[in-house]
Order: sequence, then C-alpha cells, then structure tokens
Amino acid sequence: MAADDADGAPTAMGPRLRAARERRGATLAAVGRATGISISTLSRIETGRRAPTLDVLLRLAEEYGASLDELAGRTPVPAAGPRAREPLSFGDDKAVLPLTRYVGGLHAHKHVLPALDGPPARPRQVSHDGYEWLCVLYGRLWLALADQDLVLTPGEVAEFDTRTPHGTANAGPGGPVEYVVMFGPQGERLRQRTPPAPSPR
Repeated sequence: MAADDADGAPTAMGPRLRAARERRGATLAAVGRATGISISTLSRIETGRRAPTLDVLLRLAEEYGASLDELAGRTPVPAAGPRAREPLSFGDDKAVLPLTRYVGGLHAHKHVLPALDGPPARPRQVSHDGYEWLCVLYGRLWLALADQDLVLTPGEVAEFDTRTPHGTANAGPGGPVEYVVMFGPQGERLRQRTPPAPSPR
C-alpha cells in the first residue's frame, strides 16, 4: 500500500495509533481485515518505523472513531465508545466525511473546501498508488493534474490514475466547494453498466 507520507504525520503518531487500537480491544489482524491495511504496515507504523500516509490515516481514523487531530495528539483522545461519523478535519480547513467503511476495494468520501477570501494558490500535488474518480456537487473545483489545470463545475466528473501528480483547491472566491471522491487504493475502477439498447422493431 504505497503513498506519499501525509504532511505533518510523524512517526511519533505510532504510539497514539496503538493506544487507539488497544482502547477498542482490537488486534492488528482485526484492524487489518477491517481496513485493508496489511498487518506488517500497521506494525511498522505503530512502532515508528514508518510514517502513515493520508489514505492510511483516513482508514484508521474511521475504524477507531477518532479525528485526525486526535490521532496527531492535538486534542485529547476520548474513551472508547460508539464510532463517530463526524467529518475529519485537516489543517487547511478541508473537511472529509467518510461515506463507506474501509474494508478493501473502492471506498468513498465527501470533501468540503471552505470559501476563499482571495485568489487561490495552485494546489499542492501528491502521487500514490490507486485510481480516483471525483464528481463536483457544488462550487468550482481546481484540479491540478500533472501540468494540466482544470476547473470543474457542478455535475462534472474527472477520473485519473493517482500515480499522476494531482491536487485540488477551491477555484476562487464565491463560496465553498463540495465534491465526492471514489478511490480504489489498488487501482480498482468504477464499472459502468447501462441497459441494452432496445431491439428495432
């Protein structure tokens, strides 16, 4: 499961991830089955030998019912309880709401980018294994895909191999942006099916 390390995700997060898992009484094997993350990857992260990627953090935050701030040690971690379904917040004010449980294969989440007060900077790009499909629900989304710049409006869809450098941002002042992402960490893709055309009479 490859990906670039998430910004600000130091190896010191490992002990907090282990504590979050142990509070739920889960084994590495159980977490691996629920999230699709290999046991060896989980072990290396918990022991500080590997920094977790953003994709991994999203899966573990969902599984442990914790926010990214809690896992990063910025806020107290609550006692074990019912799994939260609140959006996960990021340092750039982006919110991500998981729409599926991460059990391998395609998973989905909704992203919300806040309104801007001024012109945006070109999105920071990342690359990692997988395939992504996104659809804009509201606002104007700037998609920087390698050296291409696209502005997507509501109802428009983009799909791409995430090994291509990519990044997103609000395309400009005027309001927030909401979009849905379907992501296949192993390169899984959506499969379009349509009913057969009626036979001519």
